[in-house]
Amino acid sequence: MSKRMELYSGNELVAEAAIAAGCRFFGGYPITPSSEIAERMSKFLPQVGGRFIQMEDEIASMGAIIGASLAGEKSMTATSGPGFSLKQENLGFAMIAEVPCVIVNVMRGGPSTGLPTAPSQSDVMQARWGTHGDHPVIALAPSYMREIFDETVRAFNLAEKYRMPVILLLDEVIAHLHEGVALPESDEIEIVNRKKPTVSREEYEPYADTKDHVPPMANFFEGYRYHVTGLSHNPKGLPSTDFEVVHAIQVRRQKKITEHLDDILKWEERSMEDAEIAIIAYGSIGRSATDAVEHLRAEGVKIGLFRPLTLWPFPEKRVAEIARQVKRIFVPEMNLGQLVLEVERMAKGDAEVIGINQVGGVMIRPREIVSRVKEVA
Repeated sequence: MSKRMELYSGNELVAEAAIAAGCRFFGGYPITPSSEIAERMSKFLPQVGGRFIQMEDEIASMGAIIGASLAGEKSMTATSGPGFSLKQENLGFAMIAEVPCVIVNVMRGGPSTGLPTAPSQSDVMQARWGTHGDHPVIALAPSYMREIFDETVRAFNLAEKYRMPVILLLDEVIAHLHEGVALPESDEIEIVNRKKPTVSREEYEPYADTKDHVPPMANFFEGYRYHVTGLSHNPKGLPSTDFEVVHAIQVRRQKKITEHLDDILKWEERSMEDAEIAIIAYGSIGRSATDAVEHLRAEGVKIGLFRPLTLWPFPEKRVAEIARQVKRIFVPEMNLGQLVLEVERMAKGDAEVIGINQVGGVMIRPREIVSRVKEVA
């Protein structure tokens, strides 16, 4: 049975969901438009035995949540564009050291200081490639209030299950939008915890390959001693430049994603069964696209919506199938063209791909999508 309907903003729901998922450490630094997440965590974490710390900057915030996770706490930070840029080096450290944690990026207009209080979707490629080197990435992008709650919980579960950082991408519109939401009871929420070692201290290898390619993770101070480094390392965690060792661990980290796509990928489809035109949209623009599809369907246009909740890894196979089904795909985004590049790559010329792009801090409205579809059609 669900709780009664209550009014929440998107940012407030992130905090509610994080605590429900078992988050007990938040390290952050205030930045518009994500600051309400830190504010709410500072209030409610101590009430459940957790800890909140405001660090001196975003670099230190990322380092703090890595340390807390290594010590066994589910941990999270929240930021926006400039802060997300500063977190990239330590984000890379979390990736190579395989440290579970959640990073919330409430996107705003950029580059640099940009538009602190206006929405954007311009950090999509940064979420995939912001830190250097080859690395797996999971990035989630909800559109609706209940989805924000559910996807935040899922972000923690994926981080723990696959032993890696997970990025939650919101944008200013849905972060500050208030809606009535009926949240689930605690016993209705699926909680995943990291896999623990079952071998002796002497046998334990923190980066050994396993059947699911996710090595068990011992928390610090539980008797297992191991080395954590940002250098390429062997299964024991000790630095290594041996080609075969480094290559094998790099490939294993990728397999954590590539061999579990059915578990990680998530999307919503509307009216795709007979669609001759498709819209692919995410985040707040996914809401606009939903209304646009309903309007065009009412006018007899055979159009459907594909709304990815998992942006990375990209749902390549399904997008390729859509491209073979329809003649044209529209990709509305609050940027000058980012996810549209992935859609074009997967379409391989089977369908015409058209971006609907807008920057300047104003979201793309349903009527603008409708107008562009009619103009091209």
